[in-house]
Amino acid sequence: MLAAFVESAVLMLVLFNPFLMSIYLLDIIKELEYGVFARVLVRAFVISGLVFVVFAWAGDAIFSKVLQVRFAAFLIFGGLIFLLIALRFIITGAGMITSLRGPPEHLAGSIAMPFMIGPGTISASVLAGAHLPVLLAMAAILLALTVSCTLLLLMKLLHDHLKKRNADLVDRYVDVVGRVSALVIGTIAMEMIFRGIDLWLTERG
Repeated sequence: MLAAFVESAVLMLVLFNPFLMSIYLLDIIKELEYGVFARVLVRAFVISGLVFVVFAWAGDAIFSKVLQVRFAAFLIFGGLIFLLIALRFIITGAGMITSLRGPPEHLAGSIAMPFMIGPGTISASVLAGAHLPVLLAMAAILLALTVSCTLLLLMKLLHDHLKKRNADLVDRYVDVVGRVSALVIGTIAMEMIFRGIDLWLTERG
């Protein structure tokens, strides 16, 4: 049970990837004061947490009974989306990530989608609910969200400290960490596709 709890929390944390998220939010990190950034970020995490808790509680019944689609199809499609994002990031760099967020009018919702509430994190929530009791699955999700939010707030503080002294270091961080993170996301995307295919073949007997 402990192993399943740790695995679920780590998977969610890896999919959130605070390091890549810091690049995705880089223009907001540059523009907003720390207090405003913290409020917007916490609100986005609360929105995401509520969605993940619902999926952990309801499981793949949301797909099979409400949407009337297979969870395997969602895994494969979600894996393809993340694979395309990873490939585009490796080729074009950080500019592609910030362009995905869209207009800033509703900032918390824009932050939550599509990286916080995405195919990968929703799939991880469903899998956590399948492998753990509901309360433990929710605890694993909330733990990952708390760690991710804390790391992003620390990165904001670090950025504010470094930007006045060494802007080149920040730019180098964005490029190197972003491309390494894209490799990790691409690998996870392939694993999602393989899991979806395995689940589909199992369902077919």
